[in-house]
Amino acid sequence: MEQVISAIRKELLENSDEKTRKSTEHFFKEDIQVYGVKTKIVGDIAKKYWKEVKSREKTEIYKLCEELYQSGYCEEAFVVSSWIPRIKEQFVPEDIFIFKSWIEKYITNWAACDGFCNHSIGDFIDMYPEYIEELKRWTKSENRWMRRASAVSLIIPAKKGRYLKDVIDIADLLLTDDDDMVRKGYGWLLKEASRNHQDEIFEYVIKNKAIMPRTSLRYAIELMPPERRSIAMDKSGIKK
Repeated sequence: MEQVISAIRKELLENSDEKTRKSTEHFFKEDIQVYGVKTKIVGDIAKKYWKEVKSREKTEIYKLCEELYQSGYCEEAFVVSSWIPRIKEQFVPEDIFIFKSWIEKYITNWAACDGFCNHSIGDFIDMYPEYIEELKRWTKSENRWMRRASAVSLIIPAKKGRYLKDVIDIADLLLTDDDDMVRKGYGWLLKEASRNHQDEIFEYVIKNKAIMPRTSLRYAIELMPPERRSIAMDKSGIKK
């Protein structure tokens, strides 16, 4: 095992406590592995050891990240989510397939999915927007986290008003997904897109509310004015 990995794990253990562990577990429906370290402390540990690894080759950093993922611990996944965006200037198109393999193999909860996809894949897409087509392919995966990733990878670009057509395309592809985590993921994406494109997202919701799951609909309209939320939530045609 790499010395830096051992050092990270040692610090995580030293900073863990039972109260934080139980509090963290409360936020997840699925079973998770967690040390029980406060988020700020994990962030400080990630920053501390980034100073030791940032001069390494990208391939070495990727190997360290995969080793962290392999433990299954949420805090170690958080370190990966902190490190990868720091080398976004080195991203090349082929990296999307490495990132995809990590999601398929190691992502097992919404926090690890969102933490990695929001920034790392979001940054990648801003560099190589043609790979949004790859995200659309993820919507057909049997892996629920791959499907959620297809949506949440566009959260930050959508918040800035980008890729509206692709946001709609992904929402269409996930529209009737039967997984609650996926429904929340694309609903969140629509919500962020509504910051700059409220009329278009409202129109989309009204057009699809007869088949859109209530969870997705509620997320999508969260930022809209009360009168629009009322129209969208009118009981007629809403799937329960």
